[in-house]
Amino acid sequence: MVKTIRKFFAFCGEENYRKFRLSILLGVLQAMFEALKIPAIACMIRALIRENVTTQDILLSFGIMVLSIVGSGLIKARSMMLQTEGGYDTCAKKRVEIAEHMRYLPMGYFNANSLGQITSVTTNVMENLENVATRVIMMVCEGLLTTSLIIVMLLFFDWRIALVLLGGFAIFLLANRFLQSAAAGLAPRKIDADEKLVEKVLEYLQGMAEVKAYHLVGEKSRELNEAIAANTQVNTDMEMTLIPRMTAQSFIAKLTGTAMVAFSCAFYCAGTMDALTAVVMVISAFIVYASLESAGNYSALLRVVDVSVDRAQEILDTKQMDISGEVIAPVSREIRADNIAFSYDKRRIIQGISAEIPEKTTTAIVGPSGGGKTTLVNLLARFWDVEEGTVTLGGRNVKEYDMDSLMENFSFVFQNVYLFHDTIANNIRFGQPDAPMEDVIAAAKKACCHDFISALPEGYETVIGEGGASLSGGEKQRISIARAMMKDAPVIFLDEATANVDPENENELMQAVQALTEEKTVVMIAHRLKTVEHADQILVVDHGQIVQRGTHTELLAQEGIYRNFISERRQAASWKVK
Repeated sequence: MVKTIRKFFAFCGEENYRKFRLSILLGVLQAMFEALKIPAIACMIRALIRENVTTQDILLSFGIMVLSIVGSGLIKARSMMLQTEGGYDTCAKKRVEIAEHMRYLPMGYFNANSLGQITSVTTNVMENLENVATRVIMMVCEGLLTTSLIIVMLLFFDWRIALVLLGGFAIFLLANRFLQSAAAGLAPRKIDADEKLVEKVLEYLQGMAEVKAYHLVGEKSRELNEAIAANTQVNTDMEMTLIPRMTAQSFIAKLTGTAMVAFSCAFYCAGTMDALTAVVMVISAFIVYASLESAGNYSALLRVVDVSVDRAQEILDTKQMDISGEVIAPVSREIRADNIAFSYDKRRIIQGISAEIPEKTTTAIVGPSGGGKTTLVNLLARFWDVEEGTVTLGGRNVKEYDMDSLMENFSFVFQNVYLFHDTIANNIRFGQPDAPMEDVIAAAKKACCHDFISALPEGYETVIGEGGASLSGGEKQRISIARAMMKDAPVIFLDEATANVDPENENELMQAVQALTEEKTVVMIAHRLKTVEHADQILVVDHGQIVQRGTHTELLAQEGIYRNFISERRQAASWKVK
């Protein structure tokens, strides 16, 4: 229990830890104000015992009661505010920290960890921490501290009742240990089930078109239903396992309060305790019961808090690429790969590739699917780090660059374009959020997308769906090119940017690509003849190696993959429906 609480406070950071610490202290102070009801009642009982209730007794009792209620209310409000601020601030900062941390993780991390898992951590897990964890930690700490404080206070009234409470408290903590032990095995299952459910929901929604097209509705529904059923089962198991133990805890708390009342009455009847002290002990018994029951019930979720912190910390503990380089402005944008190698999941993907891409030239990378083209480009752009060999930009190893200064040299246009749920203007100025509208329009015109944007109901202020769902493939590609133009980086990476474009948009897209790549160092992965035949050099990659290199004319004169590649493309282009 203590370990989990300390872990949570360490996760929160020093500033929010101070807020939580103050909130706990205020919670204890609130309990003391609540306890003022005891002397308020004691004043009236003392007056009744002496059979002489005066106005002064009534006013004193009333004043103490008002002080108790008002003080408790004000302190509780402040304590709750600190809890809320601490919880939301912690999770807001951790979400940003996780996002910033993931910026510098190798791309292999995102292949090994599904979108569902990452999404679950940043949504479900963080929500657990900002809402559930805050309440759990505070209530457990306040309950245990309040009970400990009452034990100390009772020592000054009657040490015998203090010992009764101390014994009951020890038995309660023992029962709580059994509860924590049971929860320890269930908490990871719950978090795993939540992650699996998010993963399957996202997979089902994102793949809806394929599911319908291939009539896989029943199969995919079955997988989703299984994830829902598994999630339901683990939550049911938690309730069925923890409720009996929570009931036992509550029973011990009640039994402790009952024992305090019974011993107080017995001591009063035996003449070893006066009536006023006996009444104070009885009222204290009810306060103790409320504190213990609250702490015990909330403590059942401590293990969920523990696992939630671990899951969030796993991402933050994932080793980043070394980004502690220098801010370098290269004198040239020549890219060179020298005998580079790379493996993924113990499978060698790139084996001993060497290549030189001169500044302001176009290099096309072609080859069979799965041959290593995309991996090679990712290594050149330092989305991954090479395991052997070196990649240099302007004669300097890319690992010597500060990551941000390296990325200032690169722009990317991917095959699968992602646009954000925002205005078209903001999607274009994504890399330069403060860019004026004139620059946005100029980039759109160069990318051949100004006309279709202007025809939209709100023009550049039209909000597009998440992922650009409301636009065609060609329109999304041209907006992506306009975005790259806004950055105006000297090196352009094109990953099959024209692969999925319909013929009606092809000419405009090719014009946009030409405008984007003018006077730039260009590295492109391409399958279309038009995009490779004018390249300054062509690298043919197969089985992680460069098996051919040269110009379009030179490679056509050679037997090999490239000539077959061109022949197949020409045959496909001449195919007609008769």
